[in-house]
Amino acid sequence: MSGTLEFAIHTLVESRMDLSIFDNRYNNDETGRWAYDPKILLKIVLLGYSRGLVSSRKIERACRENVTFMALSCGQYPDHSTIAAFVSSMHDEILLLFSDVLLVCDETGLLGGTFFALDGCKLPSNASAECSGTISDLKKKRKKIEDKVGHLLKQQIEADKAGDDPTRLSEEQGRKRQIDRLQKNAQRIEEWLKQNDPKIGKTGREIKSNVTDNESAMMMTPHGTIQGYNGQALVDAKHQVIVHGEAFGSGHDYGHLVPMVDGAKDNLHSIGHERDCFSGRILTADSNYHCTSNLEKCEQESIDAYIPDIRFRRRDSRFATRRGDRLKKARRFLPEQFQYKASEDHYICPRGKILRLSVKSTVSQGVIYRYYASNEKDCKGCPVKSKCISTSGSKRRHLTIAIGAEPSNLSWKMAEKVNSEKGRKIYPRRMAIAEPVFANIRVQKRLDRFTLRGKIKVNIQWLLYCIVHNIEKIASYAFA
Repeated sequence: MSGTLEFAIHTLVESRMDLSIFDNRYNNDETGRWAYDPKILLKIVLLGYSRGLVSSRKIERACRENVTFMALSCGQYPDHSTIAAFVSSMHDEILLLFSDVLLVCDETGLLGGTFFALDGCKLPSNASAECSGTISDLKKKRKKIEDKVGHLLKQQIEADKAGDDPTRLSEEQGRKRQIDRLQKNAQRIEEWLKQNDPKIGKTGREIKSNVTDNESAMMMTPHGTIQGYNGQALVDAKHQVIVHGEAFGSGHDYGHLVPMVDGAKDNLHSIGHERDCFSGRILTADSNYHCTSNLEKCEQESIDAYIPDIRFRRRDSRFATRRGDRLKKARRFLPEQFQYKASEDHYICPRGKILRLSVKSTVSQGVIYRYYASNEKDCKGCPVKSKCISTSGSKRRHLTIAIGAEPSNLSWKMAEKVNSEKGRKIYPRRMAIAEPVFANIRVQKRLDRFTLRGKIKVNIQWLLYCIVHNIEKIASYAFA
């Protein structure tokens, strides 16, 4: 029926999405069994994802039991292995399909093209966190498993010496199954160690690898640590259409802005926009994206970016209550608890002692600082010394105050921009643009974890969900 998501999926796949890109792989009718039409497979996958059916087995079952799936599949019943193989094999085709849907969004007026928001969503992967660790950790884990196997084998030998005992038969069978399982795990780790080198992070240090999916990573989330991927989405503000999506095996958002902007430029250029389509446009992202390389990218592209640093809330009077709570919970004194006397150009600590100017001006990473130092005698017998500002081996306490920045300091410029009256109106709009997109994908479409392994396959699955999200926008505004 017109206006429904299934109608939009059927119409777009049949008339607006170029599936001839699959011809080389699915035109095998001369030998063997006829291949399923890629249009049918794509329809049922998109509909399945829209209904929260991430598993290919559940999609297969829906094709046999659900009348909507039957209609889209023309009464055919692709098995789960066919569906899974179709999804995981769309390496080169997925971005072309995404662009086809994005073109329809553009033609129907769903893209504003003036305001964008970037954010990420961390989801567990099809990999066990227990199989993670550095190379030395994995070697220890293998050794521990081998020791456990040795212990179980000794128990088995002792049981064999004791003779046949029907009451111990089930116990021996369980022990054998446990030994087989542990030996397979140890062998899998051994083979993985032979084929892989240590995984090096962006800091140059070794980070944890994963035996089941080494392209996934350990990531911190508000609900704990997961082994997974970081699904990024760059969203147009007008109707929350995703202009580019990509899954990354890194939980640190600061490394994702550059490839996301470049990817969005390629997508928009493929549907007829200019290469410099981001020039003069507004881009918002949270403080996790604030770094020099990202700010330089925005400057190079002439993007009107609003990306605050991690301390921007402390400078905003609207968060004064939160700052008060922060001061109460702080284990150490914070710089804002030191009172400044402008006439004397010194600070007074919470205990009433004076910190005088020791270094008038010094520059570190483009930021200009002043240093104020306490009197050694005042600090020596202070009863709250353990709560005072930290010190690097000195007997005196030093208070560091940022007073400005060099003209080339992009971070300082961005802080002033976000702190401005205009910035305080623009930046909060980010949440209303990006967050509902992830709420739709995670809650309404029920994508709570990736079911595939490897960045390429996980990225296919993430982009398919982005396509479903955009098709839903078309169904709501263009086909209604």
